[in-house]
Amino acid sequence: MGFEWYTEFVDLDYKPQNEVVCTFKVEPDGISMEESAGRVASESSVGTWTTLARLPDRIKKIMARVFEMDEDTIKISYPLELFDFSIPQLLSSVAGNVFGMRALKNLRLEDIEFPKEFVSKQKGPQFGIEGVRKVLKIEKRPLTATVPKPKVGFDADEYAEVAYNAWSGGLDFVKDDENLTDQPFIRFEDRLKKVMKVKEKVEGETGERKSYLVNITGETNKMIERAKLVADYRNEYVMIDILTVGWAALQTLREICDDLSLAIHAHRAMHAAFTRNPKHGISLKVVTKLARLVGVDNMHVGTGVGKMVGGAKEVKELAEICTNEWFNIKTTFPVSSGGLHPGLIPDVIRLFGNDVIVQAGGGVHGHPKGTYAGAKALRQAIDASIENTPLDDYAEEHEELRLAIEKWGFVKPK
Repeated sequence: MGFEWYTEFVDLDYKPQNEVVCTFKVEPDGISMEESAGRVASESSVGTWTTLARLPDRIKKIMARVFEMDEDTIKISYPLELFDFSIPQLLSSVAGNVFGMRALKNLRLEDIEFPKEFVSKQKGPQFGIEGVRKVLKIEKRPLTATVPKPKVGFDADEYAEVAYNAWSGGLDFVKDDENLTDQPFIRFEDRLKKVMKVKEKVEGETGERKSYLVNITGETNKMIERAKLVADYRNEYVMIDILTVGWAALQTLREICDDLSLAIHAHRAMHAAFTRNPKHGISLKVVTKLARLVGVDNMHVGTGVGKMVGGAKEVKELAEICTNEWFNIKTTFPVSSGGLHPGLIPDVIRLFGNDVIVQAGGGVHGHPKGTYAGAKALRQAIDASIENTPLDDYAEEHEELRLAIEKWGFVKPK
């Protein structure tokens, strides 16, 4: 039938050396696991659907090879010669046509392991956890952030007022949400100008450093223009919806932000479109690894206890991907966000430790006494958790925390 060469891509005696290794979960459609595995390796490297009249031996040497195979999982090794070391080209190779093959019911890219040579050609975060802490002058405690709610609709003055109350209440970051950029009711530069004026005022009043995670997401040249504007206003950060702008744009902005000394806060908007199905797509583990390789300084990884999909085991693994030692690559600050409120803070800190950015939106602005009190309640919950003091006990002498617990208790929202 002409399909016989797929199994040539399966070599269970092969031992990868200095190669990229991908782990796939495979569900065949009417063919054997061996042939399914061979098809994935073939289509993602040098193969095609039939035997060829001409295939030089030197090309055979750079074939991808399936070297492990069990009931539903395979591991494929890819020689480095197959890559140009950009993230878009990597994904076009290992995660390109393979997801559309009719011979497979489902295919999921679970993990990618990179050798030192590949990693060493990536920039990684410019600041990392240590650098971010140095900018904010906070050595140990978890950092705090909030998104003004509602996430869109405020004008620039209203937005700046919410930012003032959040920062004054003790939070470190104010963050735009994923869909707030340059709408008619709140133009980008007007918002940036007014929030930065408030930031300067709060820093003078509190003696604490603050920062604004301002969303520059858009067409690549527009993002570059906005990043330069952010630097002109002497802010430390930009925020990018890394999946909607794409890996090429993110790599470009990483270069620009290096020149401008701007840290990158990565929002993972749209990820669940291809990470949520456990049988098909690409895992958030892969996305998080690639984001750290490209060089984001903060990365949303979920909460394990909030409103978003992702249990504690997965969230802990993602946090470790952000913080584990990885050749020359600096660490990335994991961000815990999505349905958080003060009553959940002990769970978050038990899961992450102190190296986490705790982001609460509704859990700050929904406080019975408003944003300022909500910010204070969040900081109080963190202080209590660090001291290993039960929140109920701490709340006896801290009204803001007490009111937050009376409203939300310890409920995990859905």
